[in-house]
Amino acid sequence: MSQFDNFIIKMNQSHFDRAELENDQPVRLFRGTEQTAGRVITEAQLRLFVEEILPHDLRSQWTGNGTWEFPYLSGDKQYHVALEHNGGHYKATISPESGNDAAPPATPAAVGTGSKTIENIDDLFRLMAEQDASDLHLSSNVRPMIRVQGSMKTLPEYAINRHEDLKKVLFSIAPKRNQDEWEAHHDTDFAYEVPGLARFRCNLFADRHGIGGVFRLIPTKVQTVKDLGLPKAMVELCHLSKGLVVVTGPTGSGKSTTLAALVDYINKHRDEHLITIEDPVEFVHENVKCLINQREVHVHTESFSKALRAALREDPDICLVGEMRDLETIEIAITTAETGHLVFGTLHTTTAPSTVDRIIDQFPPSQQAQIRVMLSESLKGVIAQTLLKTVDGKRVAAHEILLVPTAVANLIREGKTFQLPSQMQIGKSLGMKTMNESILEFVKSGQVDPFEGYMKATDKSTLLHLYESNNIPINFEANDEDTVSSTS
Repeated sequence: MSQFDNFIIKMNQSHFDRAELENDQPVRLFRGTEQTAGRVITEAQLRLFVEEILPHDLRSQWTGNGTWEFPYLSGDKQYHVALEHNGGHYKATISPESGNDAAPPATPAAVGTGSKTIENIDDLFRLMAEQDASDLHLSSNVRPMIRVQGSMKTLPEYAINRHEDLKKVLFSIAPKRNQDEWEAHHDTDFAYEVPGLARFRCNLFADRHGIGGVFRLIPTKVQTVKDLGLPKAMVELCHLSKGLVVVTGPTGSGKSTTLAALVDYINKHRDEHLITIEDPVEFVHENVKCLINQREVHVHTESFSKALRAALREDPDICLVGEMRDLETIEIAITTAETGHLVFGTLHTTTAPSTVDRIIDQFPPSQQAQIRVMLSESLKGVIAQTLLKTVDGKRVAAHEILLVPTAVANLIREGKTFQLPSQMQIGKSLGMKTMNESILEFVKSGQVDPFEGYMKATDKSTLLHLYESNNIPINFEANDEDTVSSTS
């Protein structure tokens, strides 16, 4: 719970109906005509206090002079927040909304000129495509926002979303099952398609302001391995007859796009039966040379583990598991790979060595020795990736590639995964590479700024040594502000 919500709770407990906060002045609390003074609040405290609940589109504005107003939902009550800033003097006034049943419309003079309401969410999806956005964010008490080339951007022409209005918009595209799931658990996932435009991976959630939704645009056209510039070692994994290949990286790092490109390559180069298990189905693949069955968890099957277990009876050659999120799914994936099938799966780890550890650590200690042996025989490759902003404002994927020749298999079997980074350096001729080596390639080619590579690296000290040995300067002073915002 935020400090702001705690403050409002104390206001209500003491039956105060208004509060005024000015920097370097005692907090003033009002109960009718009665006034009570609290402790002095500094400018820094007041700014931190208010920034907890500021709508995204006001955060960059209220450091300048002006006045702003917006609604704030705390618990089941709606409050009106008014802000003033004049020459370093800040003031915030907090009072309950009359009626307290819904958020009032935003005041155009206070928060901008945007007053457009969401009549049809498809219009926002089309706007996403026009502006080359990857995600659409809809939250209560906030204007719609989109993510373009990794950065969040407010849509100022739209009004602030009210919870009840936004709920109607979001439920208009959510299947009945997902509406019921949201009402019960306040989280649900599904897919939605705008014919002729794209598919969207949808998540509905709730926060302290009310309902929200995030929508990831999934292009109708699958990008090929050539479009993405995937390394040859990654593409060669598509020609394996059996084994486990894991693609890892943080959320939003492009794992789904990479896997879709690999499936597309298999579809064009092999005569096989391929089953995908996804939550939800994202990229749609039409049969080319392969027969492809795409199954969606909660729609076509109950869970990843049940679908993967059933797949063994469905004569597959290749299986793709959208998320290896639990012990049972991981165990079946390893078994499936051992029994003569090629299995692709994903995890949310950040490096190839940590992926091996994560898989083993999922199992009870009594089983880990056996799993190390099984994994050393079935694991064929781990691909870790992250997205880097390029100097021209686009994004490119940097890859860490771990293949599993005999030397690597022995390290996994013996529990010596701490030696895997050195094996990746030794195995460059096989196509292996560390994440730092991949980042360095983009920096040396001029595509990525050295500071961007540094910020996205997991092993920053080693990357700095690589920069130094390659005479690549990095300017920390010019990026001090970015460093603070990126690491806070």
